[in-house]
Amino acid sequence: MNTCAILHACSNRFDGDLVESLHYADTLQARADLCRAVIRSAGELVLKGFHGEAERSVSMKGPQDFLTVTDAASEAHIRSMIEKHFPDDTFFGEEGGGNIGAKVWVVDPVDGTANFARGIPHFCISIAYVEDGRTEIGAIYNPALDELYFAVRGEGATLNGKPISASGTQCFDAASIEMGWSTRVSNDTYLGVVKNLLDMGTNVRRAGSGALALAYVADGRSDGYLELHMNSWDCLAGLLLVSEAGGDVCPFLEIGSLRDGGAVLAAARGVAAGVSKASAIPLAVVEASGARPVSSVA
Repeated sequence: MNTCAILHACSNRFDGDLVESLHYADTLQARADLCRAVIRSAGELVLKGFHGEAERSVSMKGPQDFLTVTDAASEAHIRSMIEKHFPDDTFFGEEGGGNIGAKVWVVDPVDGTANFARGIPHFCISIAYVEDGRTEIGAIYNPALDELYFAVRGEGATLNGKPISASGTQCFDAASIEMGWSTRVSNDTYLGVVKNLLDMGTNVRRAGSGALALAYVADGRSDGYLELHMNSWDCLAGLLLVSEAGGDVCPFLEIGSLRDGGAVLAAARGVAAGVSKASAIPLAVVEASGARPVSSVA
């Protein structure tokens, strides 16, 4: 019985012991199987921390940059499972950093930690697998809602196994755009882009998890997400999801980098060009066929 069959034969929840006991071949499909399993097992850990930490052991890494013991525990769990099954792959995480090789897993163990620390169930785990500079697998899991977004390049995007697509919104006065905030960008610059979006007639909001915001663009709950600077662990999985769901995205790994981050834009195709103009964040070039060049996306 292969790995995929074993996983489907089990319940929708996976614990760390199950993930550790399985064998994974050195293939992209096996990495996708591991990603699905480990993000759910990490989700169990994160959800226990959310419900069980009365004080949530919150510390600060910097201005508006929260850290809990659950962040570190989740990353350690994910790292250990990847190192066990794919020891030649590298790992780059928000909390512990790491090395960036030709095959690298890019992980945010809890995105939306400020929400998590305040008891707001809008947070997630984000995992991307990047090979030779191209994101091949993206997963975002909100354990509070048991919502798993998943994409493998070229195979479309899903939510809990069902296909999803970006919204068909065409008019800015009907569009809802989320915009993230970063201390690396001046408030004047940030507010200037907000003004541009409001002048176009869009609704602008912020919910505190950039990764989930990108997932919501992928499934059509939101029409766009942008952030003037975002780290790779926050956005790579979400950018692949949006691209596979038929939305437009920026060429993140061309205008930014895995290690240092960069500007992020993802939107429904009907409003993407306008959001790009308002933010001065370029979109990846789309060929006449509608397909994106390999080098230009995430």
